[in-house]
Amino acid sequence: MSRRRADSHGSLGPDDEVVPYSDDETDDELEPSIDEQPEGLPSVSQLSDLNWQVKANDRSFCKQPQFQKKFFLCFKRCKYAGNAIRTYKYNVITFLPLNLYEQFKRAANLYFLALLILQIIPEITTLPWYTTLVPLVLVLGITAIKDLVDDLVSVTCLFQECRWMQIQVGDVVRLKKNDFIPADILLLSSSNPNSLCYVETAELDGETNLKFKMGLKVTHERLQEESQLQSFDALIECEEPNNRLDKFTGNMLWGRERFPLDLDNMLLRGCKVRNTDECHGLVIYAGSDTKIMRNGGKTRFKRTKIDYLMNYMVYTIFVLLILVCAGLAIGHTYWYQDVGSRAWYLSIIFKHSSPLSVFIHYTYAGWLICVALMLFDFLLLSVEVIRLGQSKFINWDLQMYYSEKDTPAKARTTTLNEQLGQIEYIFSDKTGTLTQNIMAFKKCSIAGRVLNHLFNLSVDFSSNIFAEKKFQFYDHHLISCIQSKKDKDVLEFFKLLSLCHTVMVEQREDDLVYQAASPDEGALVTAARNFGFVFLSRTQDTITISEMGTETTYEMLALLDFNSDRKRMSIILRFPDGKIRLYCKGADTVIYERLSPNSKYKDVTQEALDVFANETLRTLCLCYKDISRADFDAWSRKYKEASIAMRNREEALDEVYEQIEKDLLLIGATAIEDKLQDGVPETIAKLAKADIKIWVLTGDKKETAENIGFSCQLLTDDMQIYYGEDVNSQSKIKERFFPEGGKNALIITGGWLRRRLRLRRLGKKPSPTSPQDSQPMNDHEKELRQQDFVDMACECGAVICCRVTPKQKANVVNLVKKYKKAITLSIGDGANDVNMIKTADIGVGISGQEGMQAVMSSDYAFAQFRYLQRLLLVHGRWSYIRMCKFLRYFFYKNFSFTLVHFWYSFFSGYSSQVAYEDWFITLYNVCYSSLPVLLVGLLDQDVNDKLSLMFPKLYLPGQQGTLFNYKNFFISLFHGIFTSLIIFFIPYGAFLQTMGQDGEAPSDYQSFAVVTASSLIITVNLQISLDTSYWTFVNCFAVLGSMAIYFGIMFDIHSAGIHVIFPSAFKFTGVASNALRQPYLWLTIILTVGISLLPVICIQFLCKTIWPSVGDELQRNRRKFERQAEEPPKEKPTFQRGARSRRSAYAFSHSRGYADLISTGRSIRQKPRARRDAPESIKEAPQAENI
Repeated sequence: MSRRRADSHGSLGPDDEVVPYSDDETDDELEPSIDEQPEGLPSVSQLSDLNWQVKANDRSFCKQPQFQKKFFLCFKRCKYAGNAIRTYKYNVITFLPLNLYEQFKRAANLYFLALLILQIIPEITTLPWYTTLVPLVLVLGITAIKDLVDDLVSVTCLFQECRWMQIQVGDVVRLKKNDFIPADILLLSSSNPNSLCYVETAELDGETNLKFKMGLKVTHERLQEESQLQSFDALIECEEPNNRLDKFTGNMLWGRERFPLDLDNMLLRGCKVRNTDECHGLVIYAGSDTKIMRNGGKTRFKRTKIDYLMNYMVYTIFVLLILVCAGLAIGHTYWYQDVGSRAWYLSIIFKHSSPLSVFIHYTYAGWLICVALMLFDFLLLSVEVIRLGQSKFINWDLQMYYSEKDTPAKARTTTLNEQLGQIEYIFSDKTGTLTQNIMAFKKCSIAGRVLNHLFNLSVDFSSNIFAEKKFQFYDHHLISCIQSKKDKDVLEFFKLLSLCHTVMVEQREDDLVYQAASPDEGALVTAARNFGFVFLSRTQDTITISEMGTETTYEMLALLDFNSDRKRMSIILRFPDGKIRLYCKGADTVIYERLSPNSKYKDVTQEALDVFANETLRTLCLCYKDISRADFDAWSRKYKEASIAMRNREEALDEVYEQIEKDLLLIGATAIEDKLQDGVPETIAKLAKADIKIWVLTGDKKETAENIGFSCQLLTDDMQIYYGEDVNSQSKIKERFFPEGGKNALIITGGWLRRRLRLRRLGKKPSPTSPQDSQPMNDHEKELRQQDFVDMACECGAVICCRVTPKQKANVVNLVKKYKKAITLSIGDGANDVNMIKTADIGVGISGQEGMQAVMSSDYAFAQFRYLQRLLLVHGRWSYIRMCKFLRYFFYKNFSFTLVHFWYSFFSGYSSQVAYEDWFITLYNVCYSSLPVLLVGLLDQDVNDKLSLMFPKLYLPGQQGTLFNYKNFFISLFHGIFTSLIIFFIPYGAFLQTMGQDGEAPSDYQSFAVVTASSLIITVNLQISLDTSYWTFVNCFAVLGSMAIYFGIMFDIHSAGIHVIFPSAFKFTGVASNALRQPYLWLTIILTVGISLLPVICIQFLCKTIWPSVGDELQRNRRKFERQAEEPPKEKPTFQRGARSRRSAYAFSHSRGYADLISTGRSIRQKPRARRDAPESIKEAPQAENI
């Protein structure tokens, strides 16, 4: 029966283009946004409590008593954090207690500790105390050292760290070009006009385009000299530290005047100063109070699914042991009353003991110690060794080494390797993770002609002294048209690209440095430069370009900037001959609505746009319009009135823009490639075949994210795409949201998530009175909405969440973990991905163009997204198979070993007398049976790496957990019971009423112990041989060597010489040589081993013959598939004719440009002197500095 569906009122109308505030866990710091705020309520800034106070150049101000807060009991400390940041879990004081606490969360360690306490008591112990203490100390010590090394790797290691740690709130700091910003700083002044400062925010939002910040006018004018900065004593009142990257509210009190502060005045930690020689600022938030750290989330202790499963299995074994030991103790009590009490040697021991005392002290506790120690001896230590080795294999994998940046893969933890083989959901960032953050001008359509037909030889731009060397174009006809100057449409096309933009240029020595608000704009202006239309300079009201070597200056009459609603930008210019022309570029969906009925090339350009979009290129339409002097004068008056409007200024300006941006004439369209990283589509396709679902979580706009989804083949043409507004009223049909599973894709925004789910605790604020309040009515309603969202999204083959904040990324990951109980992996390359990386079960950092924040918080790191398929499908799958095989075999061999005591107890009065020699018990898991299984855990592979990548379906058993679960555990248990029965009773039958060749009867206890021990060692070592899929010389040596070590050590410790030296420790003098010289005992051993292994051989033969798995089929035809894997793959065309049209993605910045800076002249320096010669090179700053 379908449960009640959560009401979705209030989810309507999300703002797709606005990144919502980052929701904290409680979300209490969120105020209603402007569009949601009811009339009559105060504004957001009025509601904010400005409780954070900072005094410039006064560190002692922050240490006053009113700024102290409690942190533990009655102890207080300053609420202002220092600037030292730690990404590690331990420090000198907390390492030992925290690490021991984490280790004793493992039930096996806790169980060992309890047994050690019992074993210290002499009256009840059956084995020496050191047999428990030594393994326990080794396990705890080696694990602690490994955890410490892992943690030291996580310490942030920036070259500025030693200086950053000294910065405190209230300090005035100086930053220079290309410096990372060490704290959240209020910009006071800079070397640029009007104290502009350009920053790259890739660490925060993944965007490599430059953004500008500006100091207050008063600080710009009065804080330029060092002496002025030293005497600066303003008081800053602002909001408490929070994680909202898009909001800051505060005031500056200075000289009895109050100045408002907002986000445009703030330089946030993690950003990078660009194209600004020098700037000065006041530290407002430091260390853990900074916005980037507030979005980073908490460092979590991660454990694998197998770890949790092993805990439950330990509990199960413990319960079984208690029951078995209790049964044996009860049997011994009754046996002692009936038989043992009449034996003189027992009556002396138990003379003063009651039956209850015999039961508890002498039998039950003795059995508990005896049996338990044999089950878990060295289990955890072996697991840690295997994990360490698997981590080293990842580090040493040359196929995951990125030579261009000399970056190898790095396993930054050694405890999660097998979890890599169980991933069900991948959450990936887009910018810098799937893409390279590089835009390239690929194609264009001019006057209905598509240009850049592919030729083998690229166009030679050497004749153009301004050409960018890395720029490549393959249509020689286009360059010929430009050089001939006969095609006016082509010339007008590139003239538009060189004039219609908000790029700013600055001459530095012999270089022109471009400052682009968008990498798209940078790519377009760079393309125009290569084709001979070079943007040279601009002032407040002019723009100068070089047209095929001729320098021309145009008067700029108006600049109509881009925003997310307009999706276009325009510029109105007066030509040198007095003609007035409007140039416009924008998304085709808005340009076509504004074209003149007389405009040509609409149909053919639309066809070209369809082709470009199907090739996943980002498109823009270019158009123009000539304006008469009278029309412009009339429009200009309206424009000036709208510019000074006191209310609804933006709406008034948009309305005026609409009046002039109509009746446009189409020139053509551009196609820009947002370059993917190498191998991204192939990686996503392989992971999808492995039934791994990939979600893209990005702060980018919806159109761009969707376009990249098609580029990387996450989205395909046969998918039905649903948007947030489409599924607001979607209801389940027969327990499903969509009629067809797997062929659906969901694209939602952060605004939709915020309205739909309200990821916060509702008890903090008054409950809403109606569903129209855009939030759930109560906690139950919230839970229903969250679960419905997860169920709906998980029915889709692909999910893209765009315009989401770092906190929302983490919330989405957490929801899937919570409601699907799935193993998740997050991958990203920027600081905005850190929270998501920490929240997922596995975090992967890409050491890309956005710094090292993601890498420092990750569990695994490498340089390219394509390495993810090898990490999961090869290393992850192998690690999971190896660990499962190791655990199954370890339980089997220890059950076989331990349960022999159980059968022996039936013939020893149910006492806790052990069936083996003490030294055999001590060395069984250390020397005799450890090495072969360790090598299987380190080296075994069912198929090689090429076949693992060739057949992703091999990954499915890990997701389903079929190789190690309770079923496998009980199979190992029953297999161990069967083997122990054979190992005990066949020698028992052979020893019963026998006589040796020399007339002696070797049927004593010690000879029996030697035969059973020898049978056990040979059986378990041959059993691991049957389970080994990948044989090497090392494996063969380990199996034979383990048996040789057993016999060698046994003959040594049974020798008379060692007995003379240590008579109390070595009591089996001459037993081995006496027993093993009897041929019929060797036949007994052979018979025991054969009967133990024969059923296993038969079952394995039947399974591989009648019910073969995918891996079995591959092994059977291994050579055939290996030949196929060596063949070069056939290239698939990226463009498929007949595919449906996609023209939703356009190439443009989704943030505001520099139009207001240009039109007001705030960013313009003095006009540079006329140049006699052209500069040697021109570089576009955002791209050139990031490549």
